[in-house]
Amino acid sequence: MDFASSPRSSLGVEWELALVDPGSGEIVPRAKELLEAIDDPRFDKEFLTGMIELISGVHRSTDAAIDELKGMRDTACEAADRLGVALVGTGTHPTSRWREQAQGDDPRYERVVQKAGDWGRRLVIFGVHNHVGVEDRHKVVPLMRTMLDRLPLILALSASSPFWQGIDTGFASHRTMLFQQLPTGGLPPMLVDWGEYERTLRDMLTAGVIDDMGELRWDVRPSPSLGTVEARIADGAPSIDDLAAVTALVHCLMEEGSRALDEGGPQRHLPSWLVRENKWRAARDGLEATVIVDEEGTLQPVRDALAETIERLAPIAADLGATRSIAAAERVLERGGSAAQQRAAFARGGHDAVLAELLEAMRA
Repeated sequence: MDFASSPRSSLGVEWELALVDPGSGEIVPRAKELLEAIDDPRFDKEFLTGMIELISGVHRSTDAAIDELKGMRDTACEAADRLGVALVGTGTHPTSRWREQAQGDDPRYERVVQKAGDWGRRLVIFGVHNHVGVEDRHKVVPLMRTMLDRLPLILALSASSPFWQGIDTGFASHRTMLFQQLPTGGLPPMLVDWGEYERTLRDMLTAGVIDDMGELRWDVRPSPSLGTVEARIADGAPSIDDLAAVTALVHCLMEEGSRALDEGGPQRHLPSWLVRENKWRAARDGLEATVIVDEEGTLQPVRDALAETIERLAPIAADLGATRSIAAAERVLERGGSAAQQRAAFARGGHDAVLAELLEAMRA
């Protein structure tokens, strides 16, 4: 399989947002109108008719990518104002009903519903996807494994979906639990090398598990046509600060993993059961999770693990132009993640307060 030539640790970001009525806060199916008003190929349709995606260009610097997306956010919000709608970013919409949403008219989305039925229709979810360039395809699978080891850090930092159809789900990231119901969603197989990835993909295509590579919606996946490893773990980002935090963390962790491969030392990765357990803990408890950090069962609060990781990544952040963005990760850690903020808002004023906070965060 071909793997596109891509500059090492180049970066592209996809940010999914919901269109809502600014009064009620409910999702409105006006993405087509908004995209026509913006008229910019960096803004695209998505799975729902009440959803758009902001797609950055290719950058060498994290901060530059976030600066571009901030300008795109401003453009989208101004166009939304003119149409009488608004935008919010969150892993799940806190109150809108999934049965009332319409899917986009793309054949890819139709196949999701055909194959997954109501589990596909339930996907009123929003995420942040980070593409990081990889210069050698033989690095791809080891980097995927590295990112799966770090999955609870990314998920806990980004968790922003405690509410679902008006109910507190008990999870910081209910989006995670919904998305993994797809047969090709969630954790990927624990692959060994690029050859095994090729064989796995071939077998899936032959068996009709997927019709094309885009249907592999793993938490971390190769994007051979772009020459990247794509991290799809993160919940939707309510604000530029949240977007910068998770993007910087992913970008720097990927480069750290690439440097470790260059050094040629032994690669040790957590077993599949442990990766799965850590994902569950981070989805349930967000920044309050306690995760397992080695095969001996050593426990550590995810807050401490994140603080140590952010400090360790500082030199890499400087090299990647991520210093401002990695500082956002420190701020999110200090103030608490979006899930906790939404619950605090609900305690103050119910779902109206949650939606008001999300609307404000998008413009912050």
